[in-house]
Amino acid sequence: MSVRLSTVPEITRPGVGLVLASTWRVGTPERQRATVDAITRAWRSREWPDVGLLSYSVFTGDDGGTPRHYSQWRDQEAYDAFVRTFRDERNAEIDAAVPGIERVGLHAYELYRSGTPVEGETRVPGCVVFVDVEFEGPGPGRQKSWVDTVFEALDDDPDTSSGGISAHFHLGTDGTRVLNYAEWESAQAHIDALDAPGDGVGSATELWKRVRSYPGLKRGTVTRYTPAISLSAG
Repeated sequence: MSVRLSTVPEITRPGVGLVLASTWRVGTPERQRATVDAITRAWRSREWPDVGLLSYSVFTGDDGGTPRHYSQWRDQEAYDAFVRTFRDERNAEIDAAVPGIERVGLHAYELYRSGTPVEGETRVPGCVVFVDVEFEGPGPGRQKSWVDTVFEALDDDPDTSSGGISAHFHLGTDGTRVLNYAEWESAQAHIDALDAPGDGVGSATELWKRVRSYPGLKRGTVTRYTPAISLSAG
């Protein structure tokens, strides 16, 4: 089965039961570009692994040295089968091209809710913002409740940025995390939204205050990326 190359994944595609997200530390913009090139060669020179992998995408970090990885799987068993059979040879080729890659922060998620500010949205994202949220231990229903509160705040916001394209909220399978994969027109559009009145993206409303002071909320980090490659079965 051949490999199809595009720039961003279809987040809401059917059949996805597991999402894995991780970061690689490579150090410099030059090594980050070389890493993307090596990933592209390693994957396109081989047949697509037909084990339940639906897509594999890479985004280059705006800091110049931390590419982000986002992959969609049928289920945990599909990922385990890939690790047993296909992962090592690809990683070995990539590591030979770019020695010293540090692989950190692999976390598993399930997609929970998606939203777009404009119905029938067709804009192509020039920037993807990953918002990583961590809670103080797992709590029954807390992840979903927090995400639902975010959507209430978005619906109530009188000044939603026109540069936002979509937001896709994922729940960590360990019960302690939420990942928002947010698509923007450009990095500048996201920067402008952060510079607007309020604390981060969002107006200074009571609902946004509730989001940011939610019980058990431990930390949240916001990181911008540029879409690089998205691979799937051709």
